[in-house]
Amino acid sequence: MAPIDILILSVLVIGVQSEESSSTFVNVECKSVNVGQYGQQSMLDCVVKTSQDVKDATIRVVTWKKKGVNGTLLVFYNDRTEVQRGYTFAEPSWNDRNMNISLLITNTAVVNSGDYVCTVNTDSGDSVSSTSLRVTAKYNKPTIHSMYEKVTGDEDVILTCKSDGGYPEGQLHWFDVHNSEWKRNIQSKVEKTENGLFVLTSKLSLLKSSIFSKYTCVVYNASGGKEDEATLEIVDKQTSKGNEEKRGSDPATKIVAPVVVIGSLIVGLLLLLLLYRRRSQRDHREVRTCESDVEEGDHPCHMKMPTVSNL
Repeated sequence: MAPIDILILSVLVIGVQSEESSSTFVNVECKSVNVGQYGQQSMLDCVVKTSQDVKDATIRVVTWKKKGVNGTLLVFYNDRTEVQRGYTFAEPSWNDRNMNISLLITNTAVVNSGDYVCTVNTDSGDSVSSTSLRVTAKYNKPTIHSMYEKVTGDEDVILTCKSDGGYPEGQLHWFDVHNSEWKRNIQSKVEKTENGLFVLTSKLSLLKSSIFSKYTCVVYNASGGKEDEATLEIVDKQTSKGNEEKRGSDPATKIVAPVVVIGSLIVGLLLLLLLYRRRSQRDHREVRTCESDVEEGDHPCHMKMPTVSNL
């Protein structure tokens, strides 16, 4: 036992000896059950109450302990406060005249769930009180998948629903398109992670002769409250085939194909026109050259017939 714990214990023993005469003057009142959210701050609410006969009481000692855990979480003695990591007074500017001795847990984890004891010694008497913390964590939105990429209802199938990150242990339930709950052909599994949170898995086996068009998986918390859900639509074979045929006869496809053909024809015509213009310009130059030769008395020129290579 640490020296400060021995000293505090001695002070508390002295206080207990005078309990009959002082307990009526000082009383620690704690909220019986506190609820904390995983990953958030949580407060264990405790306040020192004094009788009308006590004026301006001064706190000498405050200790916070968790049942089942060795050591103290918070100790105030001789104007000094010692705390374990993650614990502190709820009021940052707390002093020995402040009767609010609530404990603040800065980052709530599953291990923080349990029962706590708060002990107070004042110059007017001492008192002890207990409180508890219930930790909760909201489950993530469920996901549904199957062994097939697309569920069409043509064959037997197993749907798997999964939700994690919750605490305490919850449940998964299946509902069909008529909002009727399915309780047969279901395999459920619960796993606990290193941080104490739960992973819920539920498998629903369906026969192709009794498959509805929609299934919903709902996750419920430990109190039976609905937290979230996921839905899977089942597409029958005829609808799936019709969709594929519809995509094959998509109006956009009908429009694009003719446009491509017409575009190709236009490009071809433009190329032929360009070649024709070049040929015409070349023939025109040759005619003018022959006319010039005739005027100058030269022998008449003979027009050259265009060949395939000249095109």
